[in-house]
Amino acid sequence: MEIVRRIGASPRERGSTAAATCPDIFELSNGDFAVIGTEATADLDGKLPPDAARADYERIVVISRETLVRAKRDIPDL
Repeated sequence: MEIVRRIGASPRERGSTAAATCPDIFELSNGDFAVIGTEATADLDGKLPPDAARADYERIVVISRETLVRAKRDIPDL
């Protein structure tokens, strides 16, 4: 599995000048996506809707709204 490309604007394009605030989204060679975000599993796990579930090896991460909205143009329909 390899990172193929960034989805959306880079952190620098979104105004980040420090490595501390760099949420990011990447498309992988297998077609999946990888997300860099703030770990929020402990805070949000118990607040998931009843029809949502998380495996022990999965984590909930938060990315800024701007990160996802600016990535929208690069997300393929299928």
